[in-house]
Amino acid sequence: MTISHASSPLKVAYLTAGAAGMFCGSCMRDNTLAAALTKLDVDIQLIPTYTPIRTDEESVAIDKVFFGGINVYLQSKSSFFRLLPRWLDRVLDRPSLINWLASRGMETSARELGELTVTMLKGEHGNVRKEVFRLVDWLKREAKPDLVNLSNILIGGCIPTIKRELGVPVVVTLQGDDLFLLDLEEPYKSQAIAEIRRIARDVDAFIVFSKYYADFMGELLGLDPSKIHVVPMGIRIEDFSVAPRRPAGRPLRIGYFARICPAKGFHHVIDAFAKLRTMPGTEQTELHAAGWLGEGDKRFFDEQIGKIERLGLINAFQYRGVVDRDEKIRFMHDIDVLSVPTTYREPKGLFVLEALASGVPVVQPDHGAFPELLAQTGGGKLHRANDPQHLAETLHHLLINHHHRHDLGLAGRSSIEERFNDQVMAKRTLEVWTHVLRARELDRRKPSMTT
Repeated sequence: MTISHASSPLKVAYLTAGAAGMFCGSCMRDNTLAAALTKLDVDIQLIPTYTPIRTDEESVAIDKVFFGGINVYLQSKSSFFRLLPRWLDRVLDRPSLINWLASRGMETSARELGELTVTMLKGEHGNVRKEVFRLVDWLKREAKPDLVNLSNILIGGCIPTIKRELGVPVVVTLQGDDLFLLDLEEPYKSQAIAEIRRIARDVDAFIVFSKYYADFMGELLGLDPSKIHVVPMGIRIEDFSVAPRRPAGRPLRIGYFARICPAKGFHHVIDAFAKLRTMPGTEQTELHAAGWLGEGDKRFFDEQIGKIERLGLINAFQYRGVVDRDEKIRFMHDIDVLSVPTTYREPKGLFVLEALASGVPVVQPDHGAFPELLAQTGGGKLHRANDPQHLAETLHHLLINHHHRHDLGLAGRSSIEERFNDQVMAKRTLEVWTHVLRARELDRRKPSMTT
C-alpha cells in the first residue's frame, strides 16, 4: 500500500517523547510504527522531544532533541535561560548530555512538574516559547512535512503555531496522557486540562488504541467524537515465536513484565503468588519478573522483596532486571502465563501483545483496554481489578489446565499474526492520515462564502 502526496511520498513529521533513559511503551510503539511506515513508502521522520528515546529495536529516530528536558526546565524557571544564545541551547540539547543526566537518575514526577506542564501547553504564550519557535522553524526549513503527528497531547502546546506557520494537518496519538495529567496537583491539573481543551480545537484527528480510551479521553478533554479514530496497537513479530514445550520437571512460572511500580500492580502479583503457592497443584509455582526499576520505586520494590522473604518464598522468585529484546523473548519462553495487574486503567498493554506473540496466555484486570484486547485476541482471562485473591484463583485455573492454557496461547498468537502486527498498525494509521489530508483538500476546494 503506497500513499503519495502531490506525486511524491507522503512526508510526515512524527514527534515522540523520550522517557529519561527508560524503556517506554509509547516510544517503542512509535519507533515500530515509523519503521513499518517507511516500508509503505512514507517519508517519515521520528523526532524525539524531552530526551532521546530508548527502544529494544533499532531506533529510527533522528539524532536531535526538541524541547530538550534540560532547556525547558531551566527556561520554565528563569527568564535568564530564555535569553541564552542559540549555541548554548544547542549544548544543553545534546542527546549525549541528556542521556548522561538521565543515567544519573533523572526522573519525572507529575506531582512535581505541574508548572512546567502548564507552561509547555501554553506554547508560544508560555515560558518555553523560544523552543516552540525553534521546532516550528526547523519543521519549515528542514522537514517540510505534509502532516505532523504528535505522540501525546502533553507536548501539544506547539500545535497552534504549527498550524499557523506550516498550514498542515496535525494528528495526536493519545496513549496514556491521562496517567500523568490526572496525577497533577491543583491548580495545575485544572489549568492543564483547560489548555488541552483549547489546543484540541486545532487538532485534525486523534488516534487511540481502544474504544474504552476513545470514550474516556473524549469525555475528559471534551473532544469531538468524529475526530477520534481507533487504531489497534501492533508489534513486529518476525523474531517472536511460540514458546517451546516446557521441560519435564520444571516448575510452573508466572511472569510479570513491566515497570516495577505500584501503578503496574507489582504488589498485587506478589500477593497473588503467595496465595497461589497454597493451592493444590501450584505449590511449587515460581514468579519471574523483569522491567525498569526507577530510583523512586526502589523502596517499594524492597518492601515487596521483604514480603516474599518473610513468607519463605524468596527462592521461588527471580527479578531479571531491565532486559534487551533477545532477553525479553527468552523471558517469554520461560514462563507459562503473564500477568501485569495494573491498578490504573491501562490504555495500551504492549506487554500483552508480546506475551501472545510468544504463545503465552495472559491474566489481566477487567478494566482499561484489557477487556477489549482479550475479547479481540482470545488470548487470556480477566480477573477482578485490585483483587489479589481473584487473581490467584484465575491464575490457578490456567496453570492446572495445561490444554486450556495452550489453546489460549495459540489463539493469542494467531490474532497477533492477523490483526496486531506492525504492518496492520501502519496501514490503519496511514488510512487515518489519508482521511485527514483528503478532508483538508476538500475543505480547500469549497467555494468561499460571500455576502
